[in-house]
Order: sequence, then C-alpha cells, then structure tokens
Amino acid sequence: MSIWDAFNKISAGRDQENKGSKPEYIIVGLGNPGIQYENTRHNAGFLAISALEKKYNFSTNTHKFKALTARAVIGGKSCLVMKPETFMNNSGEAVSEAMEFYKIPLENVLVIFDDISLDVGQMRIRRKGSAGGHNGIKSIIALCGGESFPRIKIGVGKKPHPDYDLADWVLSRFSDDQLKTLSEVNEKVCKACELAVQNKISEAMNSFN
Repeated sequence: MSIWDAFNKISAGRDQENKGSKPEYIIVGLGNPGIQYENTRHNAGFLAISALEKKYNFSTNTHKFKALTARAVIGGKSCLVMKPETFMNNSGEAVSEAMEFYKIPLENVLVIFDDISLDVGQMRIRRKGSAGGHNGIKSIIALCGGESFPRIKIGVGKKPHPDYDLADWVLSRFSDDQLKTLSEVNEKVCKACELAVQNKISEAMNSFN
C-alpha cells in the first residue's frame, strides 16, 4: 500500500467516524415533495441538496423527522441533511423535531431556499434575518425559536410582471438553460455549506455574495 493509499484510508475512516457521531449541524433544503413539484422554482433548496448528495456521495433516503434525511460529513463536520416532506409552509415542523432530538442550537441550522428577488444564477448568504415573505422561512422562525440561523438564498427570478400570481410563479418549472445555470450555482452552494459548518460565514459571504 502506498503512502497516498494509506492516507486516503485513514481519512475515510475519520469521515466514517464523524458520520456516526452525533451531528453538529443541520443542513436543510426547502421544497415540496412529490414528482409534480420537481424542478420547480420553490424546490431550489431540494436541487441544492441533490448537488450536495452528488458531491459528498450520500443519499437522503431515510424517513425521519417528517423529512428525507441522511448523515454526511461536510467540511469535516458531522451533519444531518434534510429535505422536509411537510410541504413548504410547514417546514419548521421537520426542522424543529430534528433540532430537539439532537439538541442542535438554531445557529447551527443552515437553510437553503429559493428567492424571487434574485435572478437565476445569483445566490446570497446571510447570517440571520427575517422571513422576507417566504413561507418556509416563516415556519422555521415560528417553530424553531427565532431568526438567528444562517441561510443560503438561491435566485429563481422575478415574476414576469406584477400581476402574475406568486404561487403560480414559484410552482412553475425552470427551463433547461436555467437548470444548467442552477447546477453551476450549486457548485458554489456546496462550497458555501462547507464554510458555513466551519463557522466561516463571513468568509462565505465575502466569497459568494
């Protein structure tokens, strides 16, 4: 066995050990469950989780805390990764259950979600803040104890015109070109997640905002 192979074996063992320990962080992508909502704007958070799954070789296929979940090591930290199955407006139910079970503080909950004020291809990282009209974030704030959780906002584009129904817009699907753009953005989201769980929010904001 070469020195490099031995190093990889040790690193993999450490990752497995971290994965088996109590999670230090929750990473939750917001969206709606069901085939009919796949690739819709409101499911940008789910698409980001899919990028994390591909990059870190895990799958959110365990039903727990009213969500599809997985344990993963991201940025060297043991994380619980979640896609709530409660539908968007009740996202806080899933997150609060996981927080309570693992005794994870709100500051260690990273939420990834769609933002209609940003163009497709843009992202914004915030240390904390209000819901800004987003019902999934409203639910988390109401049920999880406040606004002091970091978040990554993924741009899904503004309504075509002011009279366009908001629900219809966020439940509309991305075009193929937009999905390609989101794939590129989600590479940055993965890196931002690494920095966030390493308590480097300021560095993430400076790099990607």
